[in-house]
Amino acid sequence: MKTERLCTNKKEFCADNSSIKNTTCSALDCLSVYNKANINFTGYFGDKNPSKKLFWIVSGRNEIYRDEETEKNAWRVNGKKRWSTMLPADLLKRTPEQAIQSICTLNDTYYLPDYIGTPNYGDNWGRRANYIEFNPRLLAKAEGNQKSEGLLNMIKLLPAIPPSSRSYPNCIILSQLYPTYGSYNDGYTGDQSLYSVNLNAGISRNLTSRNLERFGERMGDDELVRAFNDLAHFRGLKTGFRIPISEGQMSIEGRPFSWEYDTEAFINACCWAVDLGFDSIFIDSAKHVGDFDMGHYCGIGKIPDYQKMQYITQQIRQRTGRGDIAILAEKADIDPRYQNLGYSAGNDFSLCDDFGNIMYEYRQQAGNPNYAAGPVISDDNDNGSMPYERRLQRIKNAFHAFEDPNRRLPTYMQMHDLFPLSEYTDTHYVMEHSDNRSAYGDVESHYNNIFSQSDAAHQHTTNVYHEFASVIDC
Repeated sequence: MKTERLCTNKKEFCADNSSIKNTTCSALDCLSVYNKANINFTGYFGDKNPSKKLFWIVSGRNEIYRDEETEKNAWRVNGKKRWSTMLPADLLKRTPEQAIQSICTLNDTYYLPDYIGTPNYGDNWGRRANYIEFNPRLLAKAEGNQKSEGLLNMIKLLPAIPPSSRSYPNCIILSQLYPTYGSYNDGYTGDQSLYSVNLNAGISRNLTSRNLERFGERMGDDELVRAFNDLAHFRGLKTGFRIPISEGQMSIEGRPFSWEYDTEAFINACCWAVDLGFDSIFIDSAKHVGDFDMGHYCGIGKIPDYQKMQYITQQIRQRTGRGDIAILAEKADIDPRYQNLGYSAGNDFSLCDDFGNIMYEYRQQAGNPNYAAGPVISDDNDNGSMPYERRLQRIKNAFHAFEDPNRRLPTYMQMHDLFPLSEYTDTHYVMEHSDNRSAYGDVESHYNNIFSQSDAAHQHTTNVYHEFASVIDC
């Protein structure tokens, strides 16, 4: 199917950049046709205001009221930017209705706009952003052996995530968007790795809800993704998702993936996510494209050659009309090969303990406005044993190592750097395994047991909030 003229509802250009126009009406019709032609999925209903539809389905009304609990627990910076200081486990126990009203309360705007665009930081925002990876399957509602509502629970956490700084955005990266390999037991507990995906098979059931319906009107899975992205954008955040490129870690509609035959399917899957509102793509094993440094390759199977990866990144931007899409490369350093592959940022510098080292890297790369490799506060291989003091110092170093905030290095952190998980939680383990952490079989204790309940953990979150506040006007 020819897609060059497909326009998006997030950026006001056509994909071939030939003209600029208002696309918010026609784009949804184009996208509906595009999805039906290229994706084996029937969950798209094409509502122009998915966040409004979601609020009506979860509340039964259109009026949005002030959330007093949010108002009472708001962290304020210079009277302008605010976020909730409620504990994450408590936020997850709230209703989606309360979460959306909380977002509107923090914005001091008691309605959802007809059009919610992504925060505008220019086309090269990805080169200097702060990325925070969240695992929606871990956060999902657990009932017996079933997992669901990961996106609704992400929406519940949005009020507690500090909004972006003046010069660079905070960007939420979801560890999962699509079902796991072959869609085996998707939506259930067990050993299904998030390092593997099943493409062209819809959105993971770990993220969606089985019961988003009112008076026969159902929320499509695509609409729920778009509602999440719109609400994150409304909070002043960018969004993204993780995807592998190792051939043996992907399937397509349940069969094994092949780079020889399925390149277009991979591009379509990335474009579909962008059309649903995501601003960035975090590519697992991106360093090794072209069989580079394969002695440290931890994936399974072939990866794209150099020219194919250049084609992929170019096509994602062209077909979506989003020249501002940030494509992130795991473990990519300052080598020019990564910029030439179309990447926006790499996360090569794994240790943030030395402020001087980060400043040195900042000065080395300050002259390049298109690509930079930045420090990692923690990643998906964190065993959870790092003391809070060291974690906080890494955040301080990473957040303050710049002279011009418009040229700062990209920084990378995990959900638990902001909201500490229960003691000694291994992030790699929770990427590979899905558990129900309920103590008594109830839903709420699952949320309690995800996060640390210690005073030290709560104080750490407060300390990290101070660091976000200290750079919010930079």
